[in-house]
Amino acid sequence: MGTGHQHCQHRGANLAELADRLRRGARKLTGPRQLVLESLRHSRHPQTPKEIHAALAGQPCDLATVYRSLKVLSDLGMVQRFDFGDGIARFELVAEGRDGHHHHLICTRCARVVELDECFLDEIQQRIATANGFRAVTHKLEFFGLCPDCQ
Repeated sequence: MGTGHQHCQHRGANLAELADRLRRGARKLTGPRQLVLESLRHSRHPQTPKEIHAALAGQPCDLATVYRSLKVLSDLGMVQRFDFGDGIARFELVAEGRDGHHHHLICTRCARVVELDECFLDEIQQRIATANGFRAVTHKLEFFGLCPDCQ
């Protein structure tokens, strides 16, 4: 299936590289965007806007600004949004040159998240698209279960 690891695909990016990506998207690295990027850059798993806001405690960045910053960063393809089935949006940084496509294994008890390295659905996706006359098909798939610590 795929090998699991803790989320780390973006850890090599430094703030200067992230600022450059924003400028190429005709955007500035504002204070709030910098704070949100730093929070995501240091996170080991996708974060909710409220988790990002809590991590910025004491910084001049309210929750509405976190949402606006995430929208801009998402529109530029710098962050990806995930929904783990609980209706709460989570975000993580996407490494430059990658499309951010991957899957997660989520513990239903403690919410531990393991990122899966490979996607085995490409052939199935293409078959479904062809059979139904669709193009530019993509998919989202998350796996749920009990982690070793919760069993």
